[in-house]
Amino acid sequence: MSVLPNRDRQAERREATRREIVEAAWEIARAEGLSSVTLRQVAARVGMSSPSLYTHFASKNAIYDTMFGAAWSEFLQVTLERTASLPKAPRVALLAMSEAFFDFAVADLARFQLMNQRVIPGFQPSPESYAPSVATLERLREVLHRLGVAQPEAVDLYVSLVGGLVDSQLANDPGGDRWRRLLPRAMDMFADHLGLPGPPLRSKQRST
Repeated sequence: MSVLPNRDRQAERREATRREIVEAAWEIARAEGLSSVTLRQVAARVGMSSPSLYTHFASKNAIYDTMFGAAWSEFLQVTLERTASLPKAPRVALLAMSEAFFDFAVADLARFQLMNQRVIPGFQPSPESYAPSVATLERLREVLHRLGVAQPEAVDLYVSLVGGLVDSQLANDPGGDRWRRLLPRAMDMFADHLGLPGPPLRSKQRST
């Protein structure tokens, strides 16, 4: 007769409450902006007093820390899945990776800001929450190296190109695709600069 391990129901309830608190913080951030999140607002949304939140999170920055780690963990999973089946052609692969990040970024302004911009004064992610972002960048470097992009400054340039287009999209055409349509041209410019092989992505666009 097998004996099932005892469930720690108290721990399960505690974890469920933590998830509810974090989701409430995301809801406020998406509606009013990241800097508008307050412990009082979060507490009201989950039906508890502000002091009670401290039994789950030591501070507001601790909530931000959990949000940061969760956001980067989510994108790390997207990165691993997308890079596992990239096209062999370097330019097409670059475009596929760029589109994956671009679409993830513009889908949620508050999430993108927390992940990539210093919008919360005094907030510094913990090593544990920062680890998924490091793992994501390492995976990106591995794939770019395989595509022929080996120089550290070239990796920085790639990140800046895609990130800049995301910034412009969110600032000037939220919900649209004006800057997303520039990704093929940007990747062609990047590939031409590095001498990567393959026909231009723009010519492929014009033929479709």
